[in-house]
Amino acid sequence: MLLPLNCTVVVRVALPLWVGALGAAPAFASMQERVLEVPVSTTSASGEPVQGEIAVTIFSDPNNPVPAPVLVLNHGRSPQAEGRKQLHRARFAKQARYFVARGFIVAVPTRLGYGPEFAKDAEQSGACKHKRYAPALNAAALQINAVLRAVRARRPDASPDRAVIAGQSFGGAAAVAAAAQNPEGVQAVINFAGGAGGNPRTHTMQPCDPQQLASVFTELGAKSRLPMLWMYARNDQYFGASWPAKWHAAFEKEGGKAQFVQLPAFGKDGHELFRAGLPQWEATVSRFLDDNGFTAPVADAAAERTQLRARK
Repeated sequence: MLLPLNCTVVVRVALPLWVGALGAAPAFASMQERVLEVPVSTTSASGEPVQGEIAVTIFSDPNNPVPAPVLVLNHGRSPQAEGRKQLHRARFAKQARYFVARGFIVAVPTRLGYGPEFAKDAEQSGACKHKRYAPALNAAALQINAVLRAVRARRPDASPDRAVIAGQSFGGAAAVAAAAQNPEGVQAVINFAGGAGGNPRTHTMQPCDPQQLASVFTELGAKSRLPMLWMYARNDQYFGASWPAKWHAAFEKEGGKAQFVQLPAFGKDGHELFRAGLPQWEATVSRFLDDNGFTAPVADAAAERTQLRARK
């Protein structure tokens, strides 16, 4: 059932005990889900101003230490207009549960051009032979950073100076673009299968004008010094195996810093790694978060805080 976007929703979901290669993360009691309406303004690839109010799904655990770091998690872009229209409200609940167990408040925006805001498409980069990737990614990046500011302003439990930006597919590339805008209080970026211009229905593993996107990544690498993790699978049906590696090399050419991880083939389509392959990427992501100061909270400490609250 679809819920109206102007409502506030609270859902409690039992959290599993996450046990990875790096040890046990906390097994907290519940995860809350709420929806924020956030006004955003951006510019389309054609230079036109675009604005609207977007839904941002917020996941958190009241037992986590506060102020909690914020992780903005960004969805991709379907090559088909119908797929973008039917998105409704992005959630990534299973993946968000992992990050919440790591201590984050997770914000998942449904950007302009998707679902209820389908008609306000600011991220259209043009036909395959006439792509304009830079302004399309910039349009997404402006929204991502606006969402981060809004979550901090409206959630008293959100840290004002600790955050991670993450995303999948076009959302992964947009996360890299958002980092290049040097948002305050962001320490790391995670890019899952990031790219643009792919369409497995019409040109499997051969994205449109991939060299142009490499040039865009070079420009982004010159502007950002945040540590990043880029994760792909070899059988990505959107981008193939070679272009992600070339994009990474282009990003680092002018000083960008990104750990590149390309996993073996995953299922029938490695582009689904983030959505369906959490056991495959969990340990690598946990290690990256640990290395950048986002260690998981300790379950015993959380239980002690809960007991103290109960006594008050």
